[in-house]
Amino acid sequence: MKQKKCPQCKNLISTTAPTCLFCGRPNKFVTNNYVKRKWNKEYKKDSFINFKILISTKVFLIIIIIILLIILISL
Repeated sequence: MKQKKCPQCKNLISTTAPTCLFCGRPNKFVTNNYVKRKWNKEYKKDSFINFKILISTKVFLIIIIIILLIILISL
């Protein structure tokens, strides 16, 4: 197991640990990936909802354009 010194308290911590066990300082090499994974799970839920809204607005715009074209052609 690889270990390194915590920059704040100088105790040895594992390189795969998300935080220092002694002082609680985040391990910046692990925390970045950890946060991205956690955020990405929540983001996927939000992006799916945003995707539905985007599709519904596109469909609405297409329907309005078709209606306008029909009105213009009938004139």
